[in-house]
Amino acid sequence: MATLRRTLAGLVLALCAFSFACRPAAVPQDRHLSPAAGQASQLSQIGQRAALQDDGSLRAVKDRGVLRVGTTGDYRPLSFREPATGAWWGFDLDVAAEIARRLGVGVAFEPTSWPTLTADVMEGSRFDLAMGGITATQARKEKMLMSEGYLANGKTLLCRREDRRRFRKLEDLDRPGVRVMVNPGGLNEQFARRHLTHAQIIVHPKNEEIPRLVAEGRADAMVTEITEAPWYVKSDPRLAAPLLDRPFTRGEIAVLLPKGRESLLGEVNRIIASMKADGTLRRLHAKYGLACAWQVPEK
Repeated sequence: MATLRRTLAGLVLALCAFSFACRPAAVPQDRHLSPAAGQASQLSQIGQRAALQDDGSLRAVKDRGVLRVGTTGDYRPLSFREPATGAWWGFDLDVAAEIARRLGVGVAFEPTSWPTLTADVMEGSRFDLAMGGITATQARKEKMLMSEGYLANGKTLLCRREDRRRFRKLEDLDRPGVRVMVNPGGLNEQFARRHLTHAQIIVHPKNEEIPRLVAEGRADAMVTEITEAPWYVKSDPRLAAPLLDRPFTRGEIAVLLPKGRESLLGEVNRIIASMKADGTLRRLHAKYGLACAWQVPEK
């Protein structure tokens, strides 16, 4: 009998060991977290993995089905958002919509600003690329990626019509007593501070308001672009752009992306080339009265 009891006890111990070994492994949790907090932590980790996968690359854009475009919305006729309705319109936004169409996805516009443009692009989470009158510069190319150009650009001035003979060259602006207004944070302000060391520089936060302020006499001139100045001259007979055919600088407008999105950049460049070849860009230039970048002769 004693032998039988020892045999049964051995069997029970073996079954217990087998049952313990076969239990499902517990999910490791921080012992300081409550069950609810642990679940929230796991959901957060899942969200972080999803964010890492949606990195703005070409694959992520196509998987998402939407190209997110950052733009300032204050730069007629390239990028503007109507204050009353929130509607977006402009040459660059038409180009962005066509790029999205040829990628096979939709398009969504996300607001940014000139002072925060570089930081927003480099951070990279809010949009896939930026468009809207962004000049290709070496400084930007060192920090970020830039596409091939699709629009001619250059610095010029906007003044009151009665002053169109007063300002015939850059030196005419760079004089004591001349009030030059610029928007903050962009290349217009950089250009003014570099080249107009004797004039009074006035920084106004809203780019789209500056032409009206010049027309009203709140400033003598505005540093702007050859893409923007004709629109305001056409819209307000009080204004003039006497140096449109002699811009202070020459450059090109391009798409801006953060580094790491070379696959998306390659596809954007391919689409820009095809839009040049099939006449799409030329038709959009004509629609807004703009010059093709590759047609502007050097002087």
